[in-house]
Formats: sequence, structure tokens, C-alpha cells
Amino acid sequence: MSSPNLHPMLNVAVKAARAAGAIINRAALDVESVRISQKQVNDFVTEVDHASEKVIIETLLGAYPGHGILAEESGTEYGAKDSDYVWIIDPLDGTTNFIHGFPVYCVSIALAVRGKIEQAVIYDPSRNDLFTATKGRGAYMNDRRIRVSKRTKLSECLVSTGFPFRTGDNFKQYLAIMADMMPRMAGLRRPGAAALDLAYVAAGFTDGFFETGLNPWDVAAGSLLVTEAGGLIGNFTGEPDFLEQRECLAGAPRIYGQLVPLLAKYSKFANVDDKLRASDRVRAVSASTKTNADDASVDLYARSTVADFADEAAEGEAPAVAAKPVQRKLTRIRRDAPAAPGTGSPSEGDASAK
Repeated sequence: MSSPNLHPMLNVAVKAARAAGAIINRAALDVESVRISQKQVNDFVTEVDHASEKVIIETLLGAYPGHGILAEESGTEYGAKDSDYVWIIDPLDGTTNFIHGFPVYCVSIALAVRGKIEQAVIYDPSRNDLFTATKGRGAYMNDRRIRVSKRTKLSECLVSTGFPFRTGDNFKQYLAIMADMMPRMAGLRRPGAAALDLAYVAAGFTDGFFETGLNPWDVAAGSLLVTEAGGLIGNFTGEPDFLEQRECLAGAPRIYGQLVPLLAKYSKFANVDDKLRASDRVRAVSASTKTNADDASVDLYARSTVADFADEAAEGEAPAVAAKPVQRKLTRIRRDAPAAPGTGSPSEGDASAK
């Protein structure tokens, strides 16, 4: 159903997203029967992806036949090739979750006008949650205005990410990133659908998000939701033109400002000195995981915590001197034998009386 409060183009996008969501929900009733193929290692596509994309494209071009299309499965095959208006579509973000019956996936549709995202829809069919945004008009979840989180301390934050899963992904670098990040925050999560991760940042459910290897259809709609909800989004160095750069960082403004210094050295756009520092950090973390199979994980966490917070102590605050551990004296509780019948009640110190 269209809403009179939405921009006409956004209304069409919502209609398309709900039609795709209906297809996804029907298929979710019997996931085992869904035909699956593999585009590359750990990168799956299903007949549901194709059916969902088809109904979205038909709905959008039915209303705006002169518009262009950029879709995950069909690329620019459909729509006008030289239009200033281009719909960027991910028909099922989180396909791996979907085929396992793990209910974290969504439909993502964005409209770019001369390269700038102006309309956005992210629809979670399993929860019937609809996220929408029009440039300059704010972001909404189920017709309720949403804002990014108000937290200002990274130590209190929940941040989402995506782990490496493709051939050629830099797994060692991600280990270093996690070693830097995890001791500094309340929690790190990997839900598995980047578009929905960005929607959750916009709604304040999480405080930040970062991931590499993303395509425009993964982040286009979510980027507008984040900015219209008062957040910031860019690449790891904080530059806002990130859509084609395959790395994304988003968050509430104060948290975004704390995440950029942590991630900037791992960006492919980092300067030479930062890249050298990142390489040193990757080697250090990698080496710490090869020490001893019994204490490798403890060693990694302990080293990352000490190394990472050294710079905070250097800001003029003297590091606290560790207190000498107090030796604990162990005492044995004497358990006296129970009194013989008829000799009276047990003594107060008898543990069997308690």
C-alpha cells in the first residue's frame, strides 16, 4: 500500500520491495527445496534472488521506463543505459543466511540521481520491518522517525561487521582489525547482511558498522538511511565518496570519529606510513597466534589490549602502577564427626549442622 507521505518514487520502491519480500517469505517456508548455485567460493545465488530481482525491475520500470538499473544479478542489462536516474538493487542481501534458514536478510533498493543517492528502501521480510529515506526528509522505520545512537564512548558500543569469506580476502588483516577493535568496545557482531547492518546503525540498534569488499548494491540504500538518521558514512579513512571503493565505515558522529583512527591504516587509500604501521600490526598479531596452541587466543587478546592502549597512556596520563597481588591464605574448614545419638546437639562449628 502506498503512503501519501512518501515521495512518489519511494512509494514505487516500497511496492517493489514488498513484492520481492512476498516471494522471499514464500520460499522461506521450504528452504530445502530452493535451487542454489555458486557464483564463486562461499558466494551463493538462488532462484529466489532471480525471482525477487525480476519483480523489482518490472515494478520500477513499469512506473519509470526511462530509468536505468544496476542490479546484483543482472548488472545493467535492464533499463536505460544513459539515464540520470539509476535504481541500485540487491534483491536478497544475506543469501547465505537465507539458504540456512537464518532470518537475517533483506531487500535493498536505492535511487541514484546523477550519482547521488536520493531514495532508499530496505525491507526485512522475516520481521516485516520497512526502512525508508528520502534525501532531506529524514529516515524512518515502519513510519516512525529513527535516529542514530546517542552513545559517545566506544567502550559502550555495539559494532557490526562482516568477516572475510571470499578467495583472496585478507584474513590476516581482519584478525589484526579485530584485535584492535574488540578490546575497545562492548561487542562486535557479524549478522551477515550489510544493508540491514546499515539500517540498524540508522535506527540506533548498533552504534557503528565497518566492512570491506562491498559492492554499491550492498550499501547504497543503507548509506542514505544512515545520513538521514544523523550518522556519518565513508571509507576507512573517513572520505565520503566510498560507494565504489569496496570499503565502508558508518556510525553515529562521535563513534565514527573514534573508529576512523582505528581503521584508517588498514584502508587501501591510507598513506605509506599508515600502511607500514598496518603491516607491522598484521605481522605482530599473526605471530601471536602461532605461539602455543594452548594459550594463543589469550596471548592475542592480552597483547592487543596492552599494545593498543599504550597510546592512550602517552597522552599525558601516567599509566597506573599495578598493585602487588595480595597473597591469599587458604584455610581448611574442619568438619567434625557427627555426635553420637543421645549425646546432645552438635556443636556450633560442626558443618553438618548448617
